[in-house]
Amino acid sequence: MTMHTRALGATGPQVSALGLGCMGMSALYGDADRAEGIATIHAALDAGVTLLDTGDFYGMGHNELLIGEALRTAPAALREQALLSVKFGALRDPDGGWTGYDGRPAAVRNFAAYSLQRLGVDHIDVYRIARLDPAVPIEETVGAIAELVEKGYVRHIGLSEVGAETIRKAAATAPIADLQIEYSLISRGIEETILPTTRELGIAITAYGVLSRGLISGHFGHDRQLAANDFRAYSPRFQGDNLRHNLDLVEALRKVAEAKGVSVAQTVIAWVLAQGEDIVPLIGARTPERLAESLGALDVTLDADDLAAIERAVPADAAAGDRYSAAAMAHLDSER
Repeated sequence: MTMHTRALGATGPQVSALGLGCMGMSALYGDADRAEGIATIHAALDAGVTLLDTGDFYGMGHNELLIGEALRTAPAALREQALLSVKFGALRDPDGGWTGYDGRPAAVRNFAAYSLQRLGVDHIDVYRIARLDPAVPIEETVGAIAELVEKGYVRHIGLSEVGAETIRKAAATAPIADLQIEYSLISRGIEETILPTTRELGIAITAYGVLSRGLISGHFGHDRQLAANDFRAYSPRFQGDNLRHNLDLVEALRKVAEAKGVSVAQTVIAWVLAQGEDIVPLIGARTPERLAESLGALDVTLDADDLAAIERAVPADAAAGDRYSAAAMAHLDSER
């Protein structure tokens, strides 16, 4: 396995071809093991992964503290290669609920101050609001991040889950390194207008949900019981007939993967990698074992026949169910 690098947009840094999404190590996927999460981060850094993605609201700061501990306990050379991508703006309550988003400039500075402290770093490599705050023009939010860039607290500006119009407004305000957005075999909504816009403007994509929260990993079964604190228990794609339909797609995909002698997860990640050098998939692994499987996708080469077979197994728009609940979908500027 060779860890290649990709440019994070025209204005961003070189990063590893795969990044590590750390959210599941703290929240939303049931109980997590802190020691195993740290071991997974160490294993990723050791394998050459440089991009670590988090949000200040993942576990209400828990995820940033976990990453900070992992970096402190990693060998110096590995610690120095890490590039941190941080989302901010989501508002939580003590019950774990979601109460909106705050993109005001004063809030941006406040969120950044706390993230720097929890992570134990003097700068954040890519900083972005998690969702558009409908009460605050994106130009104001991006302008506040640009001020943090000028002061050295942030290196690059990112966006998350916004549509083409918002991307253009942001890019007219300050240089944008990348857009973080869901993109996978069964979540291809960006292909119509968002991806052409980012490519026109020289903005990279960091793709999350490449395994659709484990749904198309090849490891999720019909009889899997999800804990009450696992948000997939309420996700439309994991419910009833939707789940049965979506797992039938996985079984069709499994035949393609087996013909190549690789796993379903490796096939799915390799498909995203094959969509362009401007796309960096985020792996949501929570254990070193799942990380190792995902990294194996770097050794998978998909030719035209393979891509056609994958398309036949999982056509665009083949998935049943929305990618989020109706309430969460309402916050996605990228869906408007």
